[in-house]
Amino acid sequence: MLRVVVLGAGAGGGVPQWNCGCEGCRAARSGGHELQRSQASVAFSGDGEHWFLINASPDLRQQLNATPQLHPKPGALRHTPVAGVILTNSEVDAVAGLLSMREGSPFTVYAHEKVLAILASNSIFNVLNEKNVKRQPIGISDPFEPRLPDGARSGLEVRPFAVPGKSAWYLEGKAHPGGETGDGDTLGLKITDKTTGNCFYFIAACAEVTDALKAEIDGAALVFFDGTVWQDDEMIRAGLGHKTGKSMGHVAMSGHDGAIARLADLRIDKKIFLHINNSNPALLPDTPERKAIEEAGWQIPADGTEIVL
Repeated sequence: MLRVVVLGAGAGGGVPQWNCGCEGCRAARSGGHELQRSQASVAFSGDGEHWFLINASPDLRQQLNATPQLHPKPGALRHTPVAGVILTNSEVDAVAGLLSMREGSPFTVYAHEKVLAILASNSIFNVLNEKNVKRQPIGISDPFEPRLPDGARSGLEVRPFAVPGKSAWYLEGKAHPGGETGDGDTLGLKITDKTTGNCFYFIAACAEVTDALKAEIDGAALVFFDGTVWQDDEMIRAGLGHKTGKSMGHVAMSGHDGAIARLADLRIDKKIFLHINNSNPALLPDTPERKAIEEAGWQIPADGTEIVL
């Protein structure tokens, strides 16, 4: 049985963002916990005992403490159900949480060589002692079975695939430690329970919905998909920034080329947006944008939502 827990559904900075007074952040501060979102990450397990994280957000310590499934087992002085972390990109909101996992428990970091090169180039990540925390390169379209800390099989298969995107924003104008050519900066993942065959897709960043991507996820039981912005220029319109969604590596929800329209003809049982920016009006209930996504069959999850496949 494949279990998935949404640790966080927000984009970088979460909702509310610490220094933001936009409509979404004001509503999240005054409207209670149900409107708040920590930064995007999910955890999944095939046995309910050993868990793997997809991305390690800056909110990871808070997320682990808020998720009973990821607490140390009773009576253990030091223990964690977390067996590994799979990184789909190298943005701050995907890797900074690794620094909150420096207390000596063994686990493995799985990432493309381009992302591992970025971690290796920044000495702060050396607080994760490689005697305990292995760094395992993963290849595009190369399925692998993440292992438990003792080396036992997990019974899960992860297949990474390339998604249109870009390298981390903090590398703009700088040499990429992993080289400038080839894919690997932005990955999607297909996670499969090898016993049952049940699977889900995780795509937290996507600059364009291509025909190849549509063919990949058509017929899926569950898809987590990039929901950063409602419209491409919304941050500019709101006075919150000077970049479009696409320039940051994120396709909009709305519009002719947006995620809702481009994925409308696919057979997907459960469609969930995550990595939702504080500027996105679809995050708020009772807005026309929220009504539009729900009528199109999409959901926005609360932190802590669990799905069983």
